[in-house]
Amino acid sequence: MLRKIIVGVFLLIAGGIVAQEGTTSPYSFYGIGILKFRGTAENRAMGGIGVFSDSIHLNLQNPASYAGLKLINYSLGASLENTDQKNTTESQHFTSTSLDYLAMGIPMGKFGMGFGILPYTSVGYNFLSKNENGMTEYSGDGGLNRAFLSLAYQITPELSIGVDGNYNFGKIKNTATSQQKDLDYATQTYNSAELYGFHFKFGALYKKMITERLEISGSVTYAPGTNLNSDNFRKISTVSIMPTGIYTIDGRDIDVPSSTFDFPSEFTLGVGLSKPKYWGVGVEYSLQETSDFTNTSALAENATFKSASKIKMGGFYIPSYNSFGNYAKRMVYRAGFRYEETGLRLEGHDINEFGISFGVGLPVGRLFSNFNLGFEIGKRGTTDYGLIQENFFKTFLSFSLNDRWFEKRLYD
Repeated sequence: MLRKIIVGVFLLIAGGIVAQEGTTSPYSFYGIGILKFRGTAENRAMGGIGVFSDSIHLNLQNPASYAGLKLINYSLGASLENTDQKNTTESQHFTSTSLDYLAMGIPMGKFGMGFGILPYTSVGYNFLSKNENGMTEYSGDGGLNRAFLSLAYQITPELSIGVDGNYNFGKIKNTATSQQKDLDYATQTYNSAELYGFHFKFGALYKKMITERLEISGSVTYAPGTNLNSDNFRKISTVSIMPTGIYTIDGRDIDVPSSTFDFPSEFTLGVGLSKPKYWGVGVEYSLQETSDFTNTSALAENATFKSASKIKMGGFYIPSYNSFGNYAKRMVYRAGFRYEETGLRLEGHDINEFGISFGVGLPVGRLFSNFNLGFEIGKRGTTDYGLIQENFFKTFLSFSLNDRWFEKRLYD
């Protein structure tokens, strides 16, 4: 019965992941939006590292990790973000929520399989640009989602390999409404792009005991660059802006041919040192060729892209995993930090991001299931050069539920 309830909840939540936006950042105006973190709340609380894997948690960052599962695992995560946006003269506060992932992992001997859905990018903004002749309001929403199927194989007790097959899909909508002085009507330009296409990600994990108590872990992933298809649409309208809303006076559809979008390659390398079931520390470096990005908005002439990079460090600590008399000692304590060069450049200036995270894993149930709660404090952008700085506080949580499907019963 519990299994049926869990599967039903997963199917209902999947629709919510596809329909959401999950950001209020003006930087989502550029390219295909803000890149979302691909990983569980457990990874996120450790600065985003994915070098550690075990038999009872999913690791969405490396497909090779599914080979190490011992139980059926259902995972889902959500987050709440509070953001203060400011420039040199003004500030404002926003709140956004998102469903971050929905995934399932299945052990099959030396093989492992996983599948799920998660947002890849998010678009959600609304801002004004003023000049001496009038003003323009920009708004947008949408993003790119990803459905994935992962397969892994345990080559040796120390080495596993895996591959993700990803189908990317989504729609990005942008609207610009321009008002000129001494004119009764405004001009509104609406652009949309429906993006879709496949890409793959390959991974390997290596774990070896170097002493009786210490284990070294290595993780590597590579996603080759590919092309996504883009079905484009544009409409230009004359509108009347009234206190009760915006009303279309006349509109004309513009024929915009379909195109392709360069999806960048990404390489990640990580290493960790741990005392299994007690503590671990790790570091990861990622490089993504976002210099291949083309901007989906013809209005963003001041934006260019360069290669993006990330450095992440973090770890975990478990006081005593088998201390059944003291619940706090069985909890998992996690912390980490990250620094990212996002690859976006505005007027020749880089937009970077920094975050410090921490969290806790709370054991529940009899099959090593757990509830995870985490927090991140960080900053994106700068107030220099007339740009916008975002200071954010994120709260994220997840459920990691384990089950056993194929156990033989001794009694009926």
